[in-house]
Formats: sequence, C-alpha cells, structure tokens
Amino acid sequence: MDHTFVMVKPDGVARGLVGEVVSRLERRGLRISALRMVLPDEDLASRHYSAHAKKPFYRDLVSFITSGPVVAMVVSGDSAVDVVRGLVGATDPKGSPPGTIRGDLAIDIGRNVVHASDSAASAASEIALWFGEGEIIEHVTAAQPYLYER
Repeated sequence: MDHTFVMVKPDGVARGLVGEVVSRLERRGLRISALRMVLPDEDLASRHYSAHAKKPFYRDLVSFITSGPVVAMVVSGDSAVDVVRGLVGATDPKGSPPGTIRGDLAIDIGRNVVHASDSAASAASEIALWFGEGEIIEHVTAAQPYLYER
C-alpha cells in the first residue's frame, strides 16, 4: 500500500467539513492510517510550505495555516497520491469539477479546504514532518477483498 498526506485546513475545520473529507476518502476505498488535530506553529508551517518560501504568497500560506486547528492524516491505498489528488481536485476550486472535494466544497484558492501531497516524495516528507515513528498504523479493513482483486 502507498501512503500520502492529507490535511484539512483551518477553513475546512471551522466549517465542520472534517467528517465529509474523511468520509469521501474512506468511501473511495482509502484507509486512514494516522489522524490528529494540530494547531500548527510557525516553525511547522514554515517547514511544511518550504517549497514555496520564495513565492509572493508564502507568508499568507504560513499565516493562514497557523490561524486555527488543522486535521492532519496519513491516507493509504494503491496509488494513494494519485487517487487522493483526483478526489481533492485542482488547487483552484474554480477549476475543480463537481464531485471533487474542492469542486463541491470550496470557491476561493486561498480557502480550498484541504492540502494533499503532490508526489510520493512530498508525501514521504510531509508524513515525516507531521507524524512520528510508530504513529502510522498499518491495518487491513474487512472491505479489503471487495476493493482490490489481489
């Protein structure tokens, strides 16, 4: 199984969308292997968004992500990064089709409800940043034989 990182951002938490996001992930057949609510400090936010440090919107990203609690999670399944990215939709909700999380639940790029890793490498890095050793629980659900042929 592959792992990816998903975060419900402060706007999604404030709007009561955590359950909706988790439900969509699980209904698709993905597993939640770790989950926690965190109030990120500036250091964690800066490390999380380090790839954007030289971009003009960087300070706004850090400021927003530290403005309230987030729900961080490790999501597992075959091709987890690609499956989650498809489920989440485009970064700008205006370009996300209906049926995606952002297409259904967001309007503005700066308040797009969720973050999802964009590659296996970023997933590994983000998971290591948000979760420690032993906090990811590998488990098999009863639905496994009904989701995967093998």
